[in-house]
Amino acid sequence: MLQPGEHGSTFGGNPLACAVARAALKLLIEEGLVQNAAEMGTYFLDRLKQIKNPKIKEVRGKGLLIGMEFFAEAGGARHYCEKLKQKGVLCKDTHDHVLRFAPPLIITKDIIDWALERIEDVLSRH
Repeated sequence: MLQPGEHGSTFGGNPLACAVARAALKLLIEEGLVQNAAEMGTYFLDRLKQIKNPKIKEVRGKGLLIGMEFFAEAGGARHYCEKLKQKGVLCKDTHDHVLRFAPPLIITKDIIDWALERIEDVLSRH
């Protein structure tokens, strides 16, 4: 008869979950997704930092997780998030004054450039 604690645990191994995790890690390595995230993240971050707009307080990030912080006078990030969505660029407003960009690991320079055009347009109009 099983005693409490002998039959499993919250953090115990799960063969299916382990197999999925191994396959995901293998894909990340074989497809060069970590390297792409580093390269495209640097490219995206550098290009966002080049945008000259008095509403922008700071642009920061690592890899493809990037935040664009606005000054409080800009009226919050939600407004920009909604305008960008209308143009096909998805981002997340966070901490009231920050737009969070988290594009997919497979993103290319062409898609980043496409997004940058829309980001600059929205920032210049609103």
